[in-house]
Amino acid sequence: MSLIDPVNKSRYADDFVPPYPFRHEVSPPVWTLIGLAKKNFLSIWTANDFKGRLKSQKVFSRELIVCNRPDVVRESFQTNHASLQRKSPQMRHALQPLLGDGLFVSDGETWAKRRKLVAPIIHGSRVPGFAPIMVDTIEEKRAEWASRPDGSETDVLAEMAHLTAEIICRTIFGRQLGKDYAREVVRGFSEYQKHIDQVDLFAIFGLPDWFPRYRSRAIKQAKGRILEVLDEIIDSYHARKEAGEVSVIGGLLEARDDNGDPLSREAIRNEAAVIFMAGHETTANTLAWTWFLLSQSPRVADKLHAEIDTVLGDRTPTFKDIASLPYAKAVIEETLRLYPPVPILAREATQNTSIGNKPISKGSLVLVVPWLMHRNPVLWDLPDTFRPERFLERSKKPNKYGYVPFSIGPRICPGLQFGMTEAILSLVMLARHFDLRLKPGADVQPVCRLTLRPGDTLPMILQHRSA
Repeated sequence: MSLIDPVNKSRYADDFVPPYPFRHEVSPPVWTLIGLAKKNFLSIWTANDFKGRLKSQKVFSRELIVCNRPDVVRESFQTNHASLQRKSPQMRHALQPLLGDGLFVSDGETWAKRRKLVAPIIHGSRVPGFAPIMVDTIEEKRAEWASRPDGSETDVLAEMAHLTAEIICRTIFGRQLGKDYAREVVRGFSEYQKHIDQVDLFAIFGLPDWFPRYRSRAIKQAKGRILEVLDEIIDSYHARKEAGEVSVIGGLLEARDDNGDPLSREAIRNEAAVIFMAGHETTANTLAWTWFLLSQSPRVADKLHAEIDTVLGDRTPTFKDIASLPYAKAVIEETLRLYPPVPILAREATQNTSIGNKPISKGSLVLVVPWLMHRNPVLWDLPDTFRPERFLERSKKPNKYGYVPFSIGPRICPGLQFGMTEAILSLVMLARHFDLRLKPGADVQPVCRLTLRPGDTLPMILQHRSA
């Protein structure tokens, strides 16, 4: 099913096709695939993988099932949630050193209890109240960029990471904490991703979860940097509360379960780490990719600027303005389609089940891969092309099980509206004043480790629109 009127297809045929890894004609041998996955999960797929619906492959002791159409995605993540809610061993072991039993990696009773306590903290109903803090923080970044000379070189990936870390600090952990801690946490998350194992060979060979995994010194140092900051945030909460400062993180410290018991200190820190990771890393990557795509797409950039100038003029935006900025929203949505922050969503079957009439045995790995499905030519016209209009030109939205940048089903990201609001406000407030051009000679390629980044840095040239 196309998501755009075929009559309009030729209008956008020359639009920018952003980079993606080589697609194999036939699947390489298993050991080759493992080597490729260790460097970049996006480089293991064949051209046919993008077109398929349901694929099964045995990898040593594990069966891997890839779901790549809305019907089987719905069956996997919604209908069979009870059997397929556990994250893959690779994801659990990669993140447990940092997140412990936090919401992102837990399952079963622990997940259900934590979701009930944590979800309200960043629920969509709270986002309008967060928006003014977001706007203030973005305005500081705008002023900082305005003080730089026209033509300054900027690492936009790092800039967006610091911006979104500031936002999550001030909205969730309290306004006075942002500048003190954001830089350390950003550095810690970057180092952690760089050094953590991307393939869990022990799990592939069928070894049990309790079998110890090796952690390098670099991983332990990055983890220590992050957790030290979170500990200081939690320790200072009561003093700040007595001083009259309100912090959303207080909801975790004051939360009580159905039995009236508070969360343990470890659980509070784990959930704080989850909120911070999910709240800044994914949005930072999305914004970095957005700036890159706009720099290569003059037509889209001009249309975005026209909407911003018409709707906002010289005003500072508010949460209510977002509804009047549909093209800006479409730019973010299209960026999330092409470069989903978590491009592989993997689950481990905890009991026998079935998908699309195919039996799934306990221990099998079921993969929903936004990287594949968002570029499936059966679902999208010109699927590799950057074209935000595809989210505007039909009244019917894309099937919610065919467009899953925030996952889907009971484990859908509870911060979805927070992230979208943060991304749109950041884009319009900065794009109104600046153009960002890719540094000549820079080679931008998507790399997936835990999340999908445009490499380690994104060097761009800052240009003032007034210039």
